[in-house]
Amino acid sequence: MTALLAVLLGAAMLVWPAGLNHYPLVFIDTVSYLMHTTAPEVPWDKTQAYGPFLHLFHWERSLWGPLAAQGLIASHLVWLAQRAVRGQAGPGWHLLACAGLAGLTAAPWFLATLMPDAFTALVPLALFLLAFGGLSPRESWWVGGLATLFIAAHLSHLPTVVAVLAVILLLAWRLGPVLRATAPAVLAVLLLCLANWVAFDRFTPSPHGAAFLLARLQADGPAATLIRDRCPAAGWHLCAFADRLPIDSDEFLWDPGSPLNIEADGSPRPMGAMQGAREAQAIIAETLAAHPGDVALAALRNAVSQLLKTAVGDTLVDDHLALSARRPIAGHFPPEELAAFDAGAQMRGTLPALAEPFLLPHIPVLLGCALLAPWLLWRRRGSPAAALLAIALVALLANAVAAGALSKPHHRYQARIAWLLPLAVGLALMPRAAGPLAPSRQ
Repeated sequence: MTALLAVLLGAAMLVWPAGLNHYPLVFIDTVSYLMHTTAPEVPWDKTQAYGPFLHLFHWERSLWGPLAAQGLIASHLVWLAQRAVRGQAGPGWHLLACAGLAGLTAAPWFLATLMPDAFTALVPLALFLLAFGGLSPRESWWVGGLATLFIAAHLSHLPTVVAVLAVILLLAWRLGPVLRATAPAVLAVLLLCLANWVAFDRFTPSPHGAAFLLARLQADGPAATLIRDRCPAAGWHLCAFADRLPIDSDEFLWDPGSPLNIEADGSPRPMGAMQGAREAQAIIAETLAAHPGDVALAALRNAVSQLLKTAVGDTLVDDHLALSARRPIAGHFPPEELAAFDAGAQMRGTLPALAEPFLLPHIPVLLGCALLAPWLLWRRRGSPAAALLAIALVALLANAVAAGALSKPHHRYQARIAWLLPLAVGLALMPRAAGPLAPSRQ
């Protein structure tokens, strides 16, 4: 009972910004995940995992249900991580860990947001637990199921998974831990492929993802150069706009007047990124073959830029919320839910100012943890604490590479996972538990 109470209290701590806002936090993309199961509208530019997760807990009644689920899931995984690192979980230490995450890191600002970003840091944490957490069979099934959901929730999680699995292989050198951590990744990819086969008649994890990579490659220059070199002979749609490239990647994807979204005569091209996915694949392949050095250099530059962007602020604004997340709530939820959404600080535009003082510790704490991590890695070498530290460090780097090289560097992309390092450092600094230790399956 004490353990359950600690997990419940920890969950409340980990989503406390929803209380500051008086409503769960949302983002412009939240609309796609809500419309997926309420309209229903299958999102062409996102995976089909997070929308059903939200629906499982809201049933078109209230978004507080999914928020509570995210907090409870995160709190329980932190409990299991504490047990793995210390040898035995303690309620007091758990509350200390959750309080530290809640007050000193970006964790609660993402766990309180109804977006797959809430799961980004939980991906490597769940894989650590499967490999080194000493889980019981029942716990393994639970964490493995969660890991499958986390991985499938966002395509940017896949490169991080590959990097983390490589670390697990290097640390474990045994088949059992590697297989336990690999199984959810394989299942997640299979589920994504099956979902896209049903929705788009394409057995692939990402039927239209090439448009996003093309947006990045043309913004960096190599793809724009290739298009100018190969056109008009290549016959691509983008040949008509070669003189306009490169442009900002977000403008390229989403601006109604971008080359992707208009025809050569200037008329609208509906779902331009979706229509242009196959052409994008061809341009990407030729760009990689013709300009590998330029692509690699740009990817490295973007990864470094992404690694240094860890602020929370760009997730708190009210930009476009009236036209995005409000739409499914207004059309499919009770009137009192819409009233609560409209009354929230985020919708009223006051949340950034309210949040500002709480965000101040994030960067200093993250920098301090980055300095402590190498010493702790050496001091706790060979232990689950060292494994979690190594996984956290590699996951942060892999996320920066994936988000920076495949998309445009944004603060939220790195802030959503950065809190994993303070968690790993904090747990490594805790004393080992006295008395009988948890059983190990390493």
